[in-house]
Amino acid sequence: MEHVVLKFGGSICGQLPDSFFADVVHLQQQEKWRPLIVHGGGPMISSLSDKLGLETQFVNGLRVTTDDMLDVVEMVLSGLVNKQVVRRLLKFGGLGWGLSGIDGASIIAKIKDEQLGFVGEVVDVNPATFQLLHEQGYIPVLSPLGVDAQGQRYNINGDTVAGAVASKFQARLIMISDIPGIYADADRQQLLDKVTRQDVLEMIDQGIISGGMIPKVQAALYALEHGAPEVTIVNGLHEHILQEISEGHAVGTKIVLEEEYSHVVQS
Repeated sequence: MEHVVLKFGGSICGQLPDSFFADVVHLQQQEKWRPLIVHGGGPMISSLSDKLGLETQFVNGLRVTTDDMLDVVEMVLSGLVNKQVVRRLLKFGGLGWGLSGIDGASIIAKIKDEQLGFVGEVVDVNPATFQLLHEQGYIPVLSPLGVDAQGQRYNINGDTVAGAVASKFQARLIMISDIPGIYADADRQQLLDKVTRQDVLEMIDQGIISGGMIPKVQAALYALEHGAPEVTIVNGLHEHILQEISEGHAVGTKIVLEEEYSHVVQS
């Protein structure tokens, strides 16, 4: 059974079709995949922060996280979003088990940058809790919070957590977006079937890869460099996208470290 990490952000979570969650459950029950879901929740964090009168600041695309903001982050990620995902799996007979990286000290973290407050970076992944859940037939649903040895909690970018977890399990990483992959140009006229590390770095420099796609590709490269066999970015709004992937169909953009031949561009 293949380990597979599925990552999607909060902006797409509520838009994912039922077929997405049905496929997760089906592939687990058919003993093809051993899935682990990592989710975000950025838009809902911003919405609740506004309602509570907390100012939201970003530095280089990362949310400045005060202690008060950390309360909101934990409520949204480990509460609202996490349980929504668990319920959608249950709808199709899947036993989702919601947890954060704090539970079982599953995601060990340290502070990333003092000016960001309690934003963390991953130091290590403790696989024990995930392994226990898998062995008992559960699908882990992980919110991207981490903790250090003193019990301090941290808000961590979900793509970063997904890359670290995929590395630990040597798992295939599938990043779920609302676009079909990486485009060769800013006008999104040509979708790339495959990109190498060098392609990614050049496209970031050129501004073709920008915004929220940057942490995705950075996490993808980290995962590949640390043992993940494959990383793909796909459009999760496409019906039965996971079934297509499991059957070996070429969908989305595959990210690789190096390649003898140049990538192929879809028209």
